[in-house]
Amino acid sequence: MKDTGLHGGDAEKRTVFRADCPSRPILDQIADKWSMMVMALLERPTRFNELKRNLEGITQRVLTQTLRRLERNGMIRRTVLATSPVGVEYSLTPLGESLREPFGHLYDWTVAHSGEIQNCQRAYDTRADARPQAE
Repeated sequence: MKDTGLHGGDAEKRTVFRADCPSRPILDQIADKWSMMVMALLERPTRFNELKRNLEGITQRVLTQTLRRLERNGMIRRTVLATSPVGVEYSLTPLGESLREPFGHLYDWTVAHSGEIQNCQRAYDTRADARPQAE
């Protein structure tokens, strides 16, 4: 049995997160802020421009790249609409839908602890400003 290293166990049984570990690029993709936000917005099939409007600060290029990676990884489905002009909408696949609950927990945790985290950041910044500069 393989110990992931996340839940304890003997140190010699712990997984080393090697550069060639297949989970690394997947974690990179789904833990990316834009990927998480896109997937959170896809409660229903959604068009590109609506996603862009709801993701303040994202560029068209970055949104396109994010959507392509999510589609490649099987998280979302891209559907071309027979409209004039041609439109495209995105929706979660069953695999992407399976992340809705864990993402929801992460989002809820973030909201619940954001004030505490901001207080910690301010305290750290105050201490850092008071430190003597490295020589």
